Parts: sequence; structure tokens; C-alpha cells
Amino acid sequence: MNLVVISLVAIPAFAAGQDKAEVKGMIVSRTGETLILNGPSGKTTVVLTDDTTTKDDKGLFGLEKQHLSNVVLIPGLKVDVDGVGDNQGRVVAKTITVDGDDLETAEMIQSGLHPTAEQVAANMKAIESNQQGIAAHEVQLAAQKENIESNRQQIDQNIKNIEENTNRFTALSEYDVKAQATVNFEVGSTKIPAKDQIELKELANTATRLKGYIIEVTGYADSTGSAAMNTKLSEDRAKSVVTYLMQQGEVPVRHIVAPGAMGEYGAAATNETNAGRAENRRVEVKVLVNKGIAGS
Repeated sequence: MNLVVISLVAIPAFAAGQDKAEVKGMIVSRTGETLILNGPSGKTTVVLTDDTTTKDDKGLFGLEKQHLSNVVLIPGLKVDVDGVGDNQGRVVAKTITVDGDDLETAEMIQSGLHPTAEQVAANMKAIESNQQGIAAHEVQLAAQKENIESNRQQIDQNIKNIEENTNRFTALSEYDVKAQATVNFEVGSTKIPAKDQIELKELANTATRLKGYIIEVTGYADSTGSAAMNTKLSEDRAKSVVTYLMQQGEVPVRHIVAPGAMGEYGAAATNETNAGRAENRRVEVKVLVNKGIAGS
């Protein structure tokens, strides 16, 4: 799984005399500049600022320490927060530490649980193969039955994992979509077309007038080339849009979430035609507002 990583220059600006605070938990909601964490002591509101730094001490996939953009702070992610308390009982975050493996899991949840779903499909195919083997090789009947039962148990476990992971991510049902745009790209390109630049500026203008908004950015590619190449290309396209929103749309990075690159998954049209592939080379952008805020 790939991440959109943007370097930020942060200058600590926490007022002297404020009490230090540390909180651990899972992000259950993100609303504009705040996160809601659910931890051992209940729910805590965490405030993001321009000075908030997000990092992974272990690094993803065993890599060394890595600094991340706040765009990776998505619902379903477990975090450790160091900061200071404010007079409203919230924690103003100075440093947020994530676990790379848990970040991968949270991204898979948001991207549709493809790896887990593929494993279920593989197990189903294995069962069919085993059943055919039973018919063709009766002498191996006992062994085949054992394999079938083992595969069925694995399917049950995968289904349980899907249900548990799905319960970790419920953000989409908690948000109203206030605006959206689709940016299309040329083959192999990450350059945003002029007409889409105009649309992105209008979207940013709409978003920044809303209370508690977040902008979700998701990149895609067509099926041309390898899966790894398409994942990287969709990541770079999403990063290009995030950068444009920050630099030209003047959207603070703490209002943007980019939960990972989708590659060729989530096709909007068939990849069998030129027109379909053109439609799939895209980045989808949504302005979201928590329903609790929208209804207040």
C-alpha cells in the first residue's frame, strides 16, 4: 500500500505553562481540524494545528523512521498523541505516532478490503478445485475432505476479519458530501489539465467556507502496465492534486485526507476501450462535512 507523503516544516508554538498530555486510541472520526479518538479512558478530542507532526517510529514495511503528512490520519487508525491540554478538555497535538502495519490495515479498509476479499475468492476457488479432485480421484477422498474443511474454516475467519475491519471504519456513513470533482489524466501523466485546475479551485473555495470540512483525495489508474506501476502512478496523481489544493486552493493540509492509492482497483469504466481507460485515469475529490456539524 502506498501513501501520499508531503513534507511540512513545523515550528512548535505551544504556549508555556500548558499541561502536557498523552492519549492513545483509535481514530473513530475526523472533522476538519479535530480527531475523535476512542481509547481505554473513553473518547478524546484531538486538535490538529500547522505545527502537528505525524510520524512512524518503525517505518512502513520495516523501513527506518518516517515522517508522514497528516493526510494519513484516517478513521480506523490507531495512534499515540503527545501534546498539551486546552481549557476545553481537548488535546492539542504536537506529535502523532502511527504504526505502519496498522496504517496499512486502515488503508485496506478504506480502499475496499481488496486483499482480504481476494483471499476469500482464492479459498473458494481452492474448495472448487478440491471438490473436482474428489470426483476424479476417489482414492484421495479423505485428504480432500480435510482440505475442504480447512479452507472453509479459513473462509469463516476471513469473513470475520472483514466484518471486524468494516466496523473499524464507518466515516463514510457519518459524512455529507458537499462538493466533489474528478480530475482526469493523460496516459502515464500526473499533470492536472487546465480545465480541472479551475474546477479544483472552485471546490477549494466552496470547502473553505464550510465549518469542519475535510477533503478526501483518492487516486486511480487504468489497467495498462503492472499493478505496482499503476499503484505508484495513482499515488503520484493523488499527491499532485493534494499539492495543488494546498498551494493554489490555500487548503490547510490538516483538512485533507488521502487514504492511499487505489491503482487499477475501483474502475469507473471498462478497461477494454480507450474511452474507458481514459475515464479510469483519475483522481476523485470530495468535500465532506460530518453530519453532526451539518445538522447543527
